[in-house]
Formats: sequence, C-alpha cells, structure tokens
Amino acid sequence: MRIGSAIVLMAIGAILVWAVDADVPYVSLDMIGYILIAAGVLGLIWALLASNRTRVTESRTVQDPNTGETVHRAESHDGL
Repeated sequence: MRIGSAIVLMAIGAILVWAVDADVPYVSLDMIGYILIAAGVLGLIWALLASNRTRVTESRTVQDPNTGETVHRAESHDGL
C-alpha cells in the first residue's frame, strides 16, 4: 500500500463516518468508516516505514581463471 492509497482509504472512511447519514439494515456505515480509517492509518505508517529503506548495491570484480577475462558483477537489493 502506498501513501496515496492510504490517504484515499482514510478519506473514504471519514466520509462514511461523518458525511453519510444513511440507514442501511444490518450494516453500520460508521463502523465500516472507522475500519477504513484504521486501515488507512496502518497503511500510511507502513508506507512511511517502507520509504525509509535503503538500497544496497554490491559490486565485485573477479578474473576468470580459464580465460583471464575480467568479470564485473553488480547486485542490488533493498536494505530491509
């Protein structure tokens, strides 16, 4: 979940809680709104924590013993 989708979830939840005044049988729109707001907050926290990850790049240079050719290899991965 990215930052934008988390904010959208919170906005939809806030609309359901404070702006919609409909009476749906067997469904509490307020509770659904609070659940969407909570999911949006958790998604926002997760997205902010995930954006702090560092990217690690490792590079190696070796010489092939058979041909004498120099081989360069670079690998990249996320820090977490």
